[in-house]
Amino acid sequence: MKTTRNALLIGLAVAAFLPARAADNQVVKKDMDLLQGEWAMVSGMADGYPIPAEMLPNSKRVCQGDDLTATVGGNLVMKAKITIDPTKKPKTIDYQVFDGPTKGQKHLGIYELDGDTMRSCFGAPGAERPTNFTSKPGDKLTATVWKRTKEASPTDKK
Repeated sequence: MKTTRNALLIGLAVAAFLPARAADNQVVKKDMDLLQGEWAMVSGMADGYPIPAEMLPNSKRVCQGDDLTATVGGNLVMKAKITIDPTKKPKTIDYQVFDGPTKGQKHLGIYELDGDTMRSCFGAPGAERPTNFTSKPGDKLTATVWKRTKEASPTDKK
């Protein structure tokens, strides 16, 4: 009888957890869909200093599925797998880099979406996750603002 009761309690706990988990998965899917496509940097700060204006129009990020490619002037900055948690405040985004100067390392960040604008802030590999969208000298944070340049097509999505 005790085994049956324990099995019933476990079943109820799992059943109670599944709808919340499904709702979280829908929120993740919605934000991942919004991150798709090509984006251009419109402003940024790195380690507390403004990213030079001449670099901005040449800075691009392309998101296809959970793959991100970031380039500056056609040069690879990183290729990474994206993991997000839009249920956190602020929303979290992590880059597990598989190509580029920080290959094999992870960048912890936060993000915010507003239509075709995305703000993000990331720490250097091994640094703690930022808590706001600012960067000060010596903090090893990069805070950027991006604008969507073209919609993701259905073939862009995995």
